[in-house]
Amino acid sequence: MYNIIYVILCAHRARIKVRKMEKHYRINTYGCQMNVHESEKLAGMLEAMSYTACGEGERADVIVFNTCCIRDTAERRALGNIGVAKAEKKRDPNVIIAVVGCMPQQQSVADSIREKFPYVDIVLGTRNISALPSEIRRVLAAREAAKKRYRCFDLNQPEDYLNIDEGTPQTRTSYPNAWINIIYGCNNFCTYCIVPYVRGRELSRGMDSVLDEVKRCVDGGYKEITLLGQNVNSYGNDIADENVNFANLLHKIDAIEGKFRVRFMTSHPKDLTEAVMDEMAASSKICNNLHLPIQSGSDKVLRDMNRCYDSTRYLSLIEALRKRMPDIGITTDIMVGFPTETEQDFEDTMEIVRKVRYSNAFTFIYSPRKGTPAAAMPQIPYAVKQARIAKLIKEQNRITKELSDQYTGGVYEVLAEDVAPKYEGMVCGRTDSGRLVTFDGGKDDIGEFFNVRINASRSASLFGQKE
Repeated sequence: MYNIIYVILCAHRARIKVRKMEKHYRINTYGCQMNVHESEKLAGMLEAMSYTACGEGERADVIVFNTCCIRDTAERRALGNIGVAKAEKKRDPNVIIAVVGCMPQQQSVADSIREKFPYVDIVLGTRNISALPSEIRRVLAAREAAKKRYRCFDLNQPEDYLNIDEGTPQTRTSYPNAWINIIYGCNNFCTYCIVPYVRGRELSRGMDSVLDEVKRCVDGGYKEITLLGQNVNSYGNDIADENVNFANLLHKIDAIEGKFRVRFMTSHPKDLTEAVMDEMAASSKICNNLHLPIQSGSDKVLRDMNRCYDSTRYLSLIEALRKRMPDIGITTDIMVGFPTETEQDFEDTMEIVRKVRYSNAFTFIYSPRKGTPAAAMPQIPYAVKQARIAKLIKEQNRITKELSDQYTGGVYEVLAEDVAPKYEGMVCGRTDSGRLVTFDGGKDDIGEFFNVRINASRSASLFGQKE
């Protein structure tokens, strides 16, 4: 009996020792698909250092906050959670806390983090997240001296744009979808937007590098490739070779063997070309689905936003797209309450929504971003913004429901992407045109294509059964 107890105690001590030797990480991600993909790279780097992912509430040796400053809500959420991390640092002074991404790329925010959150060990900007492993090693080596590392690229210096680190490992977390960056930064300087200041000027990846990554993902079983960029239509503009452009990239991706889909975001209307539309229409793999932000339907507001197109140009693009692809699903971004927006300007936006009849619209209230021209303009009362966006959402929901009803009775190919969170025994995925469908299935169906008959609709969601 004594020997059995002794063996059990030894095994228990061994398990405790193993748990102590294991190193864990947790990444908190805020913002857009670009940030989700960059968190996959952060995870890849940490796993290459022998760290293992852990869940919320579990002890982590490294906690990373991958931040966004494009929306005020995302920024406030990130700051709140960084503040909460102080308790984890107090319980375990050895935990390494890193804040990376868009927020600390602003020097004033980086300085504020250093002042308000002195327990943060590492701060990295948007262009040097690949430095995370070396920064962790520096923190570990310098811990006795209680040194902290605060580093971000100076986005005004040309040398900070010379290279893209193609060797950064990544741990993909969105199967069967794979996110692939094709271009970094933005040259547009919309007056409301902080992106060019925190992500720098446009820098395209080499076409061969992008194609190699797409091939690896397809060979690895990924069924949907989403190309990412602040403005994918600008891809190749910074490369001397005139054959390196977005239309040609789409053409080459379409030629890759295998059963998979291609989506991309985001497209700036001023740079959407006939060649890109032709490639979309001719391709068997590029989805008949386009996210084309209008932001406002008022020509005056569009000028004040520095969007470089007007409503007539935008509507001509919609007409050209639907002429080539009558069943295309078009979504958009719409901002309400820009500083110069009058009631008539808002009504112009409502009129665009009625004309275009978007499948869905991502609507949001303008919030000032410090350092942008719009932040210095006289601001509209928040109550006015709330009333306008409520009216807009109601109208868009009506249109979305009408479009959803048109799917009822039809059969559409759907890629099963995940189990349905609210419906037992069902999975969810999207049609080629981007509409969300919930249908019968289980975990084994994820990553497979199915023909699904739609038998009901609910606002933006469709419901059906496999054929």
